[in-house]
Amino acid sequence: MNEIEKIIDQLQRSFKKDSWSGPSLQEVLADVAADLAAARPIENAHTIWEIVLHVAAWKGVVRQRIEGKPVRIPEEGDWPPVTDISKSPWRKTLAFLEQRHDELVKVVRSLSDNRLEDILITEHSRETGGGVSCYITLHGIIQHDLYHAGQIALLKKALMK
Repeated sequence: MNEIEKIIDQLQRSFKKDSWSGPSLQEVLADVAADLAAARPIENAHTIWEIVLHVAAWKGVVRQRIEGKPVRIPEEGDWPPVTDISKSPWRKTLAFLEQRHDELVKVVRSLSDNRLEDILITEHSRETGGGVSCYITLHGIIQHDLYHAGQIALLKKALMK
């Protein structure tokens, strides 16, 4: 297995199933209904729905950077707003997240290992993840999924009280 294949394996584990650290992003979202996704159990914290839109937005940024576009923040914003909290838009949000993930995996599949050291955006910024290699960026988006899966798990527990 080459390095790109290993990274794709980790992308899939963090998003779909078999994450080493606990539930993947999709596993933690599997039983979340629209009303739960829109609830704010912790004042001044993001909702599950907001987190899902944020994760989808950044998956899009990483894909665009790999494609050579110097994107600093998502076109839709770092934390895109939730405008309709009914069931159909929630299903569309989950489908959008999966679409963004699949698009990212497709672009990563097209890479060769020698692209992993390429710097994807020259401006170094912790807030935007810029100024680091493709390798670091890809591992970062994997970590991003798991970080937010953990947040969602805690929000779900807070909502079950």
